[in-house]
Amino acid sequence: MSPVVDDTRLCCDALHRWHAGLADAFAHLDQPDGLNHLAQAFAELVPVESVMISLERKDRPPQLLYLQGIPEEFRAALIERYFTAGYLLDPFCLAVENGLAEGFYPLAEIAPDDFFDSEYYRTYYLKLGCAEDSYYIVNLDEHSKISISLFQGLGAENLNAAQLSLLRAVEPMVRALVREFSGRGLQRHPLLFDPPAEGLVRDAEVSRRIQAAFSRFGCQVLTEREREAAQMVLRGHSVKSTAREMNISPETVRMHRKNLYLKLGISSQSELFAQFIDWLRQG
Repeated sequence: MSPVVDDTRLCCDALHRWHAGLADAFAHLDQPDGLNHLAQAFAELVPVESVMISLERKDRPPQLLYLQGIPEEFRAALIERYFTAGYLLDPFCLAVENGLAEGFYPLAEIAPDDFFDSEYYRTYYLKLGCAEDSYYIVNLDEHSKISISLFQGLGAENLNAAQLSLLRAVEPMVRALVREFSGRGLQRHPLLFDPPAEGLVRDAEVSRRIQAAFSRFGCQVLTEREREAAQMVLRGHSVKSTAREMNISPETVRMHRKNLYLKLGISSQSELFAQFIDWLRQG
């Protein structure tokens, strides 16, 4: 049997199990464990290690609706990554803030070109035992959305092209289930009305904080263009990508990087990242 035929059969088997799991999820939408059945359906489709589902609403704190598979020792750091200082550099959060349409997105599709070599990736992904993310984003109305994050741990293989295609292909069904959940089960969800954790940032402040953070960081010593270059470094852009985004030459980018490191008294991206996160927390 050829590899193509074998892959096709595996995909068909996975889709058969997915549809059975999806039907089970629809049947349990009114139940407190409804989202658990959706997470189990994903596990039938591809080898997903863990799942996080969040509700985001305008002028209210994001709320964690479901978390499965994240080791206990990483949970606090994961929440910090999404809901406190770390989110300001998260590619998915930034993409949503910039108007990312609902759909399915592997991290590699929305992250800057040097992101996987960035200090943010090392700190908020690898140190948390996570190697890869994929996301669904579903709009409920103009003020609210639900995001579904699928994580691959360091011990798991990255999803291949066929598996990502499967996740993308079922996006309309995921969207339909999530919207049905918002109408039938969301208001009865056991976590929905829990008091928000201290330090969560309201959605209405996201845009203001992102812009203020990058415009004021190092403002006493850095020029405006040097701050822009720092922002590109922190977000995971290469010299080439930074040059394109800032509409300057790669040589000028290197000069800005050299100057900002000198003025901040640092010598590495990890020190720049540490200074930025400390500055955010103090602000």
